[in-house]
Amino acid sequence: MVVTRWGARFMGRRFPVAIGRGGMTDDKREGDGATPRGAWRIVGGYYRADRRRPFGMHDLHKISPRDIWSDDPADPNYNHPLRRTNHPFSHEKLRMTGRLYDIVLISDWNWPDAQPGKGSAIFIHQWRKPRHPTAGCLAFAPRDLRWIMSHWTPNSRIIVR
Repeated sequence: MVVTRWGARFMGRRFPVAIGRGGMTDDKREGDGATPRGAWRIVGGYYRADRRRPFGMHDLHKISPRDIWSDDPADPNYNHPLRRTNHPFSHEKLRMTGRLYDIVLISDWNWPDAQPGKGSAIFIHQWRKPRHPTAGCLAFAPRDLRWIMSHWTPNSRIIVR
């Protein structure tokens, strides 16, 4: 899949996509709101079992109320998933009341050997509303995300340019 500011192309189809509010960058920093340029893989993901069934991909896990993702460069578990109810470092809850993370795919941006401050949690998920900016993730319409997932293979890549 090739992603630009104007949209995404995958398997001969074009999709509208939301990118980070900070645009695209070659120098990703934690909290800059930018989408990093580069080539990524999807290494797994999560889904809300009470709202959706996963489509296409097999490495998806049910989101529990305790699932979080560390986004604090001072955390020894920076840019990794954790299962905690009380975590002393900044983190993002994966089980949201909104529908953003009904399906959330994990990219290998700055993962698994995370460099603190180089950006965490660059996910692929549903958008809040058409083309509404993200914090750096890629977001798609729910039906487009399901189509992409149903056609994704282990050899597929995301190229952001």
